[in-house]
Amino acid sequence: MRKGILEYCILSLLAKEDSYAPQIIAGLKEARMIVVEGTLYPILMRQKNQGLLTYRWEESPQGPPRKYYSLTPEGREALAQLDESWDQLVEQISNIRNK
Repeated sequence: MRKGILEYCILSLLAKEDSYAPQIIAGLKEARMIVVEGTLYPILMRQKNQGLLTYRWEESPQGPPRKYYSLTPEGREALAQLDESWDQLVEQISNIRNK
Protein backbone atom coordinates (compact mmCIF):
# COMPACT_ATOMS: atom_id res chain seq x y z
CA MET A 1 0.00 0.00 0.00
CA ARG A 2 2.81 2.40 0.91
CA LYS A 3 4.54 1.80 -2.45
CA GLY A 4 1.39 2.76 -4.32
CA ILE A 5 0.96 5.87 -2.21
CA LEU A 6 4.60 6.83 -2.80
CA GLU A 7 4.08 6.48 -6.55
CA TYR A 8 1.02 8.72 -6.29
CA CYS A 9 2.91 11.29 -4.18
CA ILE A 10 5.81 11.38 -6.64
CA LEU A 11 3.45 12.06 -9.55
CA SER A 12 1.74 14.76 -7.47
CA LEU A 13 5.04 16.49 -6.71
CA LEU A 14 6.11 16.36 -10.35
CA ALA A 15 2.77 17.82 -11.43
CA LYS A 16 3.73 20.99 -9.57
CA GLU A 17 7.22 21.30 -11.07
CA ASP A 18 9.95 19.32 -12.77
CA SER A 19 12.36 18.01 -10.18
CA TYR A 20 15.49 15.96 -9.55
CA ALA A 21 15.71 13.06 -7.08
CA PRO A 22 17.08 14.88 -3.99
CA GLN A 23 14.43 17.57 -4.45
CA ILE A 24 11.70 14.90 -4.69
CA ILE A 25 13.00 13.28 -1.51
CA ALA A 26 12.98 16.67 0.23
CA GLY A 27 9.36 17.22 -0.82
CA LEU A 28 8.37 13.81 0.53
CA LYS A 29 10.27 14.42 3.79
CA GLU A 30 8.55 17.80 4.14
CA ALA A 31 5.26 15.87 4.09
CA ARG A 32 6.76 13.54 6.74
CA MET A 33 7.12 10.63 4.32
CA ILE A 34 10.59 9.27 4.91
CA VAL A 35 12.07 7.92 1.68
CA VAL A 36 15.65 7.12 0.75
CA GLU A 37 17.22 7.21 -2.71
CA GLY A 38 17.28 3.40 -2.81
CA THR A 39 13.48 3.44 -2.67
CA LEU A 40 12.93 6.43 -4.95
CA TYR A 41 15.06 5.48 -7.96
CA PRO A 42 13.30 2.16 -8.72
CA ILE A 43 9.92 3.93 -8.57
CA LEU A 44 11.13 6.68 -10.92
CA MET A 45 12.53 4.09 -13.32
CA ARG A 46 9.28 2.09 -13.26
CA GLN A 47 7.20 5.22 -13.88
CA LYS A 48 9.52 6.20 -16.75
CA ASN A 49 9.23 2.72 -18.27
CA GLN A 50 5.43 2.96 -17.99
CA GLY A 51 5.56 6.21 -19.98
CA LEU A 52 4.42 8.36 -17.06
CA LEU A 53 7.68 10.31 -16.74
CA THR A 54 10.43 11.63 -18.90
CA TYR A 55 13.69 13.27 -17.92
CA ARG A 56 16.28 15.71 -19.12
CA TRP A 57 19.79 16.55 -17.95
CA GLU A 58 20.53 20.06 -16.70
CA GLU A 59 23.83 21.56 -15.66
CA SER A 60 24.06 22.16 -11.93
CA PRO A 61 25.56 25.30 -10.41
CA GLN A 62 27.31 22.92 -7.99
CA GLY A 63 28.56 19.51 -8.98
CA PRO A 64 27.55 17.19 -11.81
CA PRO A 65 24.51 17.66 -14.09
CA ARG A 66 21.12 16.81 -12.60
CA LYS A 67 18.47 14.54 -14.06
CA TYR A 68 15.16 16.44 -13.94
CA TYR A 69 11.99 14.36 -14.12
CA SER A 70 8.70 15.62 -15.54
CA LEU A 71 5.27 14.18 -16.20
CA THR A 72 4.31 13.09 -19.68
CA PRO A 73 0.73 13.59 -20.92
CA GLU A 74 0.14 9.94 -19.95
CA GLY A 75 1.51 10.72 -16.49
CA ARG A 76 -0.90 13.63 -16.09
CA GLU A 77 -3.78 11.38 -17.13
CA ALA A 78 -2.68 8.67 -14.67
CA LEU A 79 -2.43 11.28 -11.92
CA ALA A 80 -5.95 12.53 -12.65
CA GLN A 81 -7.24 8.96 -12.34
CA LEU A 82 -5.33 8.48 -9.08
CA ASP A 83 -6.74 11.75 -7.74
CA GLU A 84 -10.25 10.51 -8.46
CA SER A 85 -9.57 7.12 -6.87
CA TRP A 86 -8.00 8.77 -3.83
CA ASP A 87 -11.00 11.08 -3.32
CA GLN A 88 -13.36 8.09 -3.53
CA LEU A 89 -11.25 6.09 -1.07
CA VAL A 90 -11.12 8.96 1.44
CA GLU A 91 -14.90 9.36 1.19
CA GLN A 92 -15.47 5.62 1.69
CA ILE A 93 -13.15 5.46 4.70
CA SER A 94 -14.79 8.56 6.20
CA ASN A 95 -18.17 6.90 5.82
CA ILE A 96 -16.93 3.79 7.62
CA ARG A 97 -15.26 5.76 10.42
CA ASN A 98 -18.25 8.03 11.00
CA LYS A 99 -20.89 5.29 11.21
